[in-house]
Amino acid sequence: MKRWLKLAAGAAAFTLATAGCAGSGGTDTAASSSGSGPLSGTVTVWLMTGSAPATLTDALNKEFETAHPGVKVKYEIQQWDGIQQKLTTALAGGTPPDVIEVGNTQTPAFASQGVLTDLSGDKDSFNGGQWLKGLAASGEYDGKTYGVPFYAANREVIYRKDMFEQAGITKPPASNTEWLDAITKLKAKFGSDPDFQALYMPGQNWYALLSFIWDNGGDIAKAEGKGYKATLDTPEAKAGLEFYKQLVDASGTKAPKDADEAKPQQATVYGAGKVAMMIGLPWELATAAKTDASLTDKTAAFAIPSKTAGQSAPVFLGGSNLAIPANSKNVAAAKEYVKLLSSAKYQGQLAAAGVVPGTSTDTSGLDKDALGSVMAKASANGKAVPASPKWGDVESGQNPIKDMLTAYVTGKKTLDQATADANAALDKLIGG
Repeated sequence: MKRWLKLAAGAAAFTLATAGCAGSGGTDTAASSSGSGPLSGTVTVWLMTGSAPATLTDALNKEFETAHPGVKVKYEIQQWDGIQQKLTTALAGGTPPDVIEVGNTQTPAFASQGVLTDLSGDKDSFNGGQWLKGLAASGEYDGKTYGVPFYAANREVIYRKDMFEQAGITKPPASNTEWLDAITKLKAKFGSDPDFQALYMPGQNWYALLSFIWDNGGDIAKAEGKGYKATLDTPEAKAGLEFYKQLVDASGTKAPKDADEAKPQQATVYGAGKVAMMIGLPWELATAAKTDASLTDKTAAFAIPSKTAGQSAPVFLGGSNLAIPANSKNVAAAKEYVKLLSSAKYQGQLAAAGVVPGTSTDTSGLDKDALGSVMAKASANGKAVPASPKWGDVESGQNPIKDMLTAYVTGKKTLDQATADANAALDKLIGG
């Protein structure tokens, strides 16, 4: 699941090389395509490396084949490197796989190209009543559903219990005010150490910024017709950016202001023992513990606080969706496979593997892990980035949100200028 650090950073943009390649659901036999008779043939499934443990997929495939004696599962694990082009080529061809996993920020782009099957009428059979709301939104395009939530993860505040205790902090912060107060107490206790950082806060952790913008009632863009209009220059979005800078200034962070949490890897910095808090994903602790194994027992987590006491801020949900290519030759069998994978039985196993299930509200499998349980609870208040087909251009290129953050936290631009410039750049990428 550590590969999730890569997935949560988003997906690159892509375009289909072949126009008009979309089909209407393949060329199954009448029985297979309508579901009116026994299924037959082969259902080819592409899931990504690290997405589901072999114990889950082995049991799933066996159960599926037992339930459908006429169908064989051809299960293939795909690598993240190069998957963009591989999927693009496969979906443009006449013999694509039947079930695919796609990143949640990729789904609208594929859907806009007409290469995914419309699953709007099948939501109930995929446990639609329990879909993770924030992740479900990423599978929608132009009022229809093309992606079934698979699993997700979200950030939280990971902290040193021992440092909190020594600084006299008796409980995790439950508001922005308490969070800033905790930083003050930590600096008072440990600030004589020139290497100490109360909160490791790089200048471009824009996923954390999303929480602050959403918490203040803002957003980065809003739907406008079939496109999106950037909203980074609204008072609500500006309030989120102001709080981000407040944290950077108060934290004593030594993180670069022109890079994100991956440069350098913040888990490695946390592992050096001089950081009291970082905003990250649960499994980053395992990376930190490679440097200092004692951190496993010394570390806990709390949800990203809200400006409203007693609440947590909305969080960005990164994750994957399940989709069925429009040109699949075995759509009926593919739907039955997704139905089984989205059942409570197998979604529960995903939770036990350390991620938030996409089609089940039962996250008890994460309860055994202190950091995972906090993530699961916060995920209920999760959101996705705008479901724009062009969103990949934002993350794969010169991300205007990152540029905005660096310009503002370094003082190179005022709040109004930084947000205005970012808004104009974002409009060029996803507007229209």
